[in-house]
Amino acid sequence: MIYDLSNEIERKSAITKFKAYLDKNAKVDLKIKHKKRSIKQNAYLHLILSYFGTQTGYTMEEVKQEIFKKIVNKELFYQGKKGQLNLDSWRSSSDLDSNELTQAIDRFINYASIEAGINLPNPEDLHHIEYIEKEISKNRQFI
Repeated sequence: MIYDLSNEIERKSAITKFKAYLDKNAKVDLKIKHKKRSIKQNAYLHLILSYFGTQTGYTMEEVKQEIFKKIVNKELFYQGKKGQLNLDSWRSSSDLDSNELTQAIDRFINYASIEAGINLPNPEDLHHIEYIEKEISKNRQFI
């Protein structure tokens, strides 16, 4: 169950439940639930990743994993080594809150411009967004 700890009733309920788990010596998983990012923000991210792919020959997934996460936003996504095989562990973009995703997108836009010479639109630039949507639809293999 998700508890909103800013609500006094839910806070007391969470404390009661946690104390019951303590009494049972239970294993628990406590996580902070971040504010969900908007569907618009998520759609915008996939749009610019796909367009970058059309301009570079990478798929959207390759752009997302290898460039967006590992090169441009490593400090937001890299979690370190994991397990006996000492494999790299990376956060999912769905784990980012809206502020973190805004920061990651801004960095990617700057990277695309400076490193690849690709001009990505701002979310408000509807004319440019319409243009790249057309380009993406012509190049479906990069999605």
